[in-house]
Amino acid sequence: MNSPVVTGPPCPSRAPHSIWSSDVAILTYIAVATIVVHLFTGERYGFHRDELATLEDARHLAWGFVAYPPITPFFGRLSLILFGTSLTGFRFFAAVVEAIAVVLTGLMARELGGKRGAQLVAAAAALPVCLGGGSLMQYVAFDYFFWVLTAYFVVRLLRTDDPRWWLAIGASIGFGMEAKYTMGFFVLAVVGALVLTSSRRYLKSKWLWYGVALSILVLLPNLLWQARHHFVSLAFLQHIHTRDVRQGHTKYFLPDQLRYTIFTVPLWLSGLYFYLISPKGARFRMLGWMYVITLALFVIAKGRGYYMLPGYPLLYAAGSVHGEQWLASMRRSTAMAIRVLAWTALSANILLVILFFMPVSRINSRLWNIENVVNGDLREELGWEELTQTTAQVCRGPSAASIPSGSVATANLRRKPSSLSALRGPTWTASSPPASWPVTLETDSG
Repeated sequence: MNSPVVTGPPCPSRAPHSIWSSDVAILTYIAVATIVVHLFTGERYGFHRDELATLEDARHLAWGFVAYPPITPFFGRLSLILFGTSLTGFRFFAAVVEAIAVVLTGLMARELGGKRGAQLVAAAAALPVCLGGGSLMQYVAFDYFFWVLTAYFVVRLLRTDDPRWWLAIGASIGFGMEAKYTMGFFVLAVVGALVLTSSRRYLKSKWLWYGVALSILVLLPNLLWQARHHFVSLAFLQHIHTRDVRQGHTKYFLPDQLRYTIFTVPLWLSGLYFYLISPKGARFRMLGWMYVITLALFVIAKGRGYYMLPGYPLLYAAGSVHGEQWLASMRRSTAMAIRVLAWTALSANILLVILFFMPVSRINSRLWNIENVVNGDLREELGWEELTQTTAQVCRGPSAASIPSGSVATANLRRKPSSLSALRGPTWTASSPPASWPVTLETDSG
């Protein structure tokens, strides 16, 4: 293929007066602010039950795990090395990747032709997921990041028409699959969008196939691990999916798209219009179809509502650009009124997430009781240390000799903790419990 020619829309503010006041700098300041918020709030409660599982796996790294791929435990291990068992430290990298996703969302708006105002709107729309998702060390944060990174690379591909961006797309997809297997739905959407639009021309490019090979290469260690373990994750994920369907967690997938994005719905609908209908977005049609196909696949597969959250930053970016162009054609007073309304809605979105999805309220306060109804995950961060201490006291106490075995049945979380940090250990008999108390907990998965 001949050398690429950059024919996309110009990106504003390419030559700022100072690097410290550039578009990227402003977006970075916002991202750093979110990390600071997480640092101040991260220790208020305790480890979430799912974080204990990640902490356990972080101490025994492998190329795969039953419940998820290896990326999240890897960063968990890195956190342990750098920060020890600090709860805030353990959650640090989840907060960082979510913050980077905010920057990428703003940069997507810039690549689509948006000025600083559009970039800030796009970044602000992405802040709720950053604040909520970055508050826990779970694969959700890393999955979200790689979806957004992949979308950003696709935007760069379409704007520059440089097929070498397929290498970056391939690498991002490969690492995304190492974070959470739902990236596979996004991959299918990329393929479908490629075929349905004029971007199918890239099928003739060697760089696309180099990107495919690179994604497979990145994923290969996990594939080999799965093969050696008889693809155990498939059975586990099928069990979890069956449970979710049975318990009704997938029943409201489409309404959840409105509930999770609430005040940003007009923004992402504007983005969808920009990609699929507006002549100014014709160059980026592929991105619109990426969202639509992913949504359709999750509807068919009966996914949970939050699975789709990584698909919205690409719409926020386009919506902010389309909105900026729309406002430019209005009277100044009308445009100003709409801007005030938009920022009020974005601020309300951020405030709701802080109140109901971050550990900010005093336990058992009136606000806490409301939060506990809205977001049951917060209560999953409480009580584990006390539960561990109580069980240890029973197992080491005077009545321990009358206990025939060290097995303890609980109602949730199939792990093997010897402390709050969930260390492995064999089942012991009551006659000689070791000092480190390695008790096996046999429970239902949850």
